[in-house]
Amino acid sequence: MAPSSYYAAKTRTPSARAQRDEELIPRLVELWEANYRVYGVRKLWKAARRAGIAIGRDQTARLMKVAGIEGARRSKRVKTTRPDPASARHPDLVQREFTATAPNRLWVTDLTFVATWAGVAYVCFIIDAFSRMIVGWRVASHMRTEMILDAIEMARWSRGHRHADLRCHSDAGSQFTSIRYGERLAEIGATPSIGTVGDSYDNALAETVNGYYKAELVRGPARSGPWKTVENLELATLGWVHWHNTQRLHSYLGDVPPAEFENAFYAVQADREHLVGIK
Repeated sequence: MAPSSYYAAKTRTPSARAQRDEELIPRLVELWEANYRVYGVRKLWKAARRAGIAIGRDQTARLMKVAGIEGARRSKRVKTTRPDPASARHPDLVQREFTATAPNRLWVTDLTFVATWAGVAYVCFIIDAFSRMIVGWRVASHMRTEMILDAIEMARWSRGHRHADLRCHSDAGSQFTSIRYGERLAEIGATPSIGTVGDSYDNALAETVNGYYKAELVRGPARSGPWKTVENLELATLGWVHWHNTQRLHSYLGDVPPAEFENAFYAVQADREHLVGIK
C-alpha cells in the first residue's frame, strides 16, 4: 500500500454506517444488560423497537456479534416429580390445551430445584395460562406441601379470593395430590387438574417456565457466581418474577409482557361494557 493511501485511510471521516453503529451498540448492550443478558437477536430487536430505536433485525444481529453478546441457552430438564401411589388423583381437565380466554381460568404449577452451597432449594411457580403471568411463587429448602400452599396464598392475594371458573393444573407429584392442596384450592373455588405420571407434555407450560427460569436466572449470564444460600436465590427470584411479569417479552403474547397483555384485555372489556351501557 502506498503511504498516501495509508494516511488517507487513517484520517478519513468514519462512514455514516460506522457512526450509526457506534451510536447503536451501547444502546443495544444497555438493553441486553437490563434484561438479564438473556435476549437473543429477535427479542433484543423487538425490545429495541419498543424503546424507540429504529433498527432492523439483521442489523441487530450484526451489532450483537460486534459487541460480543448473545442470548441465553436452555438445557435439559431434571425430573422432580415424586408421585404418591397411595393418593387419589384428580382427573386431567386440560388435556394439553394450555390456553384460556381470560385471566384466572387456568393456572398451571410445578416444582423445580436449584443447587446452592447451603443445600438444595426448591422452587414453585403458579402461572396464569392466559397471559403467562406468574401469579404465585415460593422458594424453600424443602419440597413439602406447605411450600405449594404458600404459593397458592400469594396467588390468592394477587388475583383475588374466589375464582369459580378456575382450573389449577399440575403433574402427579405427591404435593399436588395431597388432601391439603385440594382443600386450599377449594377455598378459592378452583378445581384441581392433574396430568399423567412421567409425561412432561401434560404440564408443558409449567415446564417451559421452569426451563427459562433456569436459563435466564439460575444459570443466566447475569449471575455473579454460584448460589450460596436459599435466601440469595429467593431474593434474586423476586426480582426475576417482577421482570418476567412487567418487562419480559413473550412471543406467545405478540412480544409484549404479561402485565401489558392483561391490561389490554381489561381495557377491551371495559370498552365493551361502556358500549353496552350506552345502548
